[in-house]
Amino acid sequence: MHGDPMMWVAGIRALYLQALHPRAVRGVMQNSDFGREAWGRLMRTANFVGTTTYGTTEAAEKAGARVRKIHSMLGATDPDTGERYGVDDPELLLWVHCAEIDSYLQVARRSGFRLTDEQADRYLSEHRVSARLVGLDPDAVPASRSEMAAYFEKVLPELATTPEAREVDDFLLRPPTHPLLVPAREVLWRRVAQLAYAALPPYAHELYGRKAPKPTTVTRQLRATGTLLRCVPARLRWQLPPKHILRAMARLGPGSRPAPYKLGR
Repeated sequence: MHGDPMMWVAGIRALYLQALHPRAVRGVMQNSDFGREAWGRLMRTANFVGTTTYGTTEAAEKAGARVRKIHSMLGATDPDTGERYGVDDPELLLWVHCAEIDSYLQVARRSGFRLTDEQADRYLSEHRVSARLVGLDPDAVPASRSEMAAYFEKVLPELATTPEAREVDDFLLRPPTHPLLVPAREVLWRRVAQLAYAALPPYAHELYGRKAPKPTTVTRQLRATGTLLRCVPARLRWQLPPKHILRAMARLGPGSRPAPYKLGR
């Protein structure tokens, strides 16, 4: 599933969702110049997901250790209470994890990537491994669609649109780019960002204060976009750095090629 091109749309949806947790987004903003470093953060996240999905066990464990070490050194301050807390707070790590994995699953399924309900639950359960790698107790991580839904319902009262969330929103709509690329940003990137925003749950639209098309319309848009992107040959898409899939196939043999039809076996 992670080899599907719609994962990029899902990643942007995850950013929108993650930014609605005040303590989590504050931890990002207070430890980086988000406007300048956002692209780097996106690529590092993509590299981490690629490593934990297609890399060796040793590589995945090393990637997790690096993340845990960095998080252990960072903290943030609540401007209202003055409270100082670590960005490796399990509650914050769990929110980031769930917002990310739920986004991957929701966008993939709504865009036409065929997963049964049983396979969707298995996907969430498998990601308790990646949760452990960033420092979470796997037993505390939602392992099914019902558990994930219950988690979001529990966290909903804590979500809010803070100034930091607005900053993330502004970046995703108008990311800084070279002047010559501004037209492309307006034509291509904005459409992708708007589609990712539209794919958010209704409560997120309410918090951000921007309407979105009806869910059925969004699903049709996701399906049309997925159908278009999947027309691009996989071998061509996988040439993009850092080429995790191609390296895995070289290591494990051609039989390891990711292909949706294998889900039916």
